[in-house]
Amino acid sequence: MAAREPLLERYLRLTREALDRVRPGPPARSFLRGASDDFLTMARSYLSDAEHFRASGDAERALAAVSYAHGWLDAGVRLGVLDGGNDEARFTLFK
Repeated sequence: MAAREPLLERYLRLTREALDRVRPGPPARSFLRGASDDFLTMARSYLSDAEHFRASGDAERALAAVSYAHGWLDAGVRLGVLDGGNDEARFTLFK
């Protein structure tokens, strides 16, 4: 498990940075804004879970949870419900 710790710390840092950078994409009163809010809620929840698991010494579950957190952010940016600011280092952009 110790070998995964550096990877876990890297993913936690990247996901925190991505969450700080990302913004809702659609206008406030659009249908897609609700989807944007859902993507952000899921990402925050999984990141919180990851930090809880890490603090509990469960690096495997922490790594899985932070991967889900970043996946929600990445998918949201790719779909356009989140704005990642054209950041190709943290998000997989369409083109």
